Amino acid sequence: MSESVSLPALGESVTEGTVTRWLKQVGDRVEVDEPLLEVSTDKVDTEIPSPVAGVIEQILVAEDETVEVGTPLVTIGDGSSSGGGEAPSGEQAAPAEASQPQQEAAPQQEAAPQQEAPQQEAPQQEAPQPVSAQEAASPEQGQAAEQSAPEIVPSDAAPAPGEDAQGAPVAPAQVDQPPAVQGEPTSQPQEQSAPAWAPAPAAAAQQAPVQQAPAEQPQQAPAEQPQQAAPAQPEQQAPAQPEQSAPSQGESAAAVAPNANAGYVTPIVRKLANERGIDLGSLTGTGVGGRIRKQDVLAAAEEQQKQAAQSQAAQEQPAQPAQDAGAPAAPSRTVEVSPLRGTTAPMSRLRKVVAERAVISMQSTAQLTSVVEVDVTRVAALRDRVKQQFLEKTGTKLSFLPFFTLAAAEALRSYPIVNATVEGDSIVYPASENISIAVDTERGLLTPVVKNAGDLDLAGIAKQIADLAARTRDNKLKPDELSGGTFTVTNTGSRGALFDTPVVFLPQSAIMGTGIVAKRPVVISHEGADVLAIRSMVYLTLSYDHRIIDGADAARFLGAVKLRLEEGDFEGDLGI
Repeated sequence: MSESVSLPALGESVTEGTVTRWLKQVGDRVEVDEPLLEVSTDKVDTEIPSPVAGVIEQILVAEDETVEVGTPLVTIGDGSSSGGGEAPSGEQAAPAEASQPQQEAAPQQEAAPQQEAPQQEAPQQEAPQPVSAQEAASPEQGQAAEQSAPEIVPSDAAPAPGEDAQGAPVAPAQVDQPPAVQGEPTSQPQEQSAPAWAPAPAAAAQQAPVQQAPAEQPQQAPAEQPQQAAPAQPEQQAPAQPEQSAPSQGESAAAVAPNANAGYVTPIVRKLANERGIDLGSLTGTGVGGRIRKQDVLAAAEEQQKQAAQSQAAQEQPAQPAQDAGAPAAPSRTVEVSPLRGTTAPMSRLRKVVAERAVISMQSTAQLTSVVEVDVTRVAALRDRVKQQFLEKTGTKLSFLPFFTLAAAEALRSYPIVNATVEGDSIVYPASENISIAVDTERGLLTPVVKNAGDLDLAGIAKQIADLAARTRDNKLKPDELSGGTFTVTNTGSRGALFDTPVVFLPQSAIMGTGIVAKRPVVISHEGADVLAIRSMVYLTLSYDHRIIDGADAARFLGAVKLRLEEGDFEGDLGI
């Protein structure tokens, strides 16, 4: 008997969801509580487990399709009603059978071009055109090369005009002719890519007698052959090979030259060279037999000093004009380039929801931001003193964020307008302070909620923030843990920002941003006098909806938070 699995209620305010990925397919076996699919909502991405065990018979909702809560998603049964479990094996068997004739036909198709290859290569040798060494060495192609040998021979070892090249047997000295080509300064890769006129005579010589002049003729007039009888194509291509290989030989000779020039050096000269930073291999000695003398090292050191002074003077004078002209400086390090550069990607479901809500919030509210500077030196000192003990007893690191959150929760109790929401023409004042904490994830920004933050101490707030942040990044949050927030705290200082102007997301009316805590010289009053002191300072910002929160309300709220933090009296709220 089959049973349908519907989209469950994923939260008190969630009415629909989008199927992002099916984890099981038709015919797959699924157990109870095994994940079936992934669903994305406007609050969280989550996996839907299977309430029953069985075989997937039919998938009713495709990926990227949005449905209401309660909509049937999949049918699970014993696999007998639709036979979905046998379909994949049948589909796989059919391609397997069909692939056998293709595999048998493949060798025949591959053999056909090989049989036709000599017919196609014969006009190429008459052209002449380049061919590979493998084609020249094949038996069938040897016959084609044998037929076209009289046309190919002049390209490599053509007789002088007026000489009779017909009827002459292959002389034993013919074996000595290829070294004349091999002796040219060419590398092995160039020999493999040489045109057909170079290797073709050698292949033809192995298969059949080649009609060439006697061995004495190349010896009598070796110099006249390139001038009188050499074709135009060898004359154009033959010089190209020495030109390509000449630099490699020159470079290898230059690489060996410094070590060769060094020769025997006396210990005094070697010590002097080390002290002056002179490379002996770069010097040419003026002594007997090219030996490097003390005078050679001193002269090289003097020349090196002159070059260094000229280079330094050139850098000091034109450096400033070059910078003024906007000349790009040489990169000092390698910059990692993102693979997304130059690409186009669709928005994820979460990114679409955040974009929608941000635009609606900005268009529906009158937002502005106030900023205060807070001296948190006492908080920093308390944190440094108890953070190790706090970690041992709670298992959580003590950062500045729990202090900021606790101070904000206490201020919300005194100034509930900052914690209020707007419903039509009414202002709703919640009975609790549910503070959303902004968490940066790979999927986007999410804001899990610390419920009843006003009733918690530092240990309770720190534990909840750490737990919620970890499960948010691991995509293990429940939808209800992302709803119900009345106020938000975002720690923009975790990325080094001094302060920010965060956006208020409806239905909330305010959000507080915390900048980086940095030590700065500050003027303070000490015993009736103004003095400079190094203090731990931070900027706090409050973005709020001006429809119900005035600037004075925002200033009073920030003033209460500032006073609480600057007093630094949190020892009774540590919770350890």
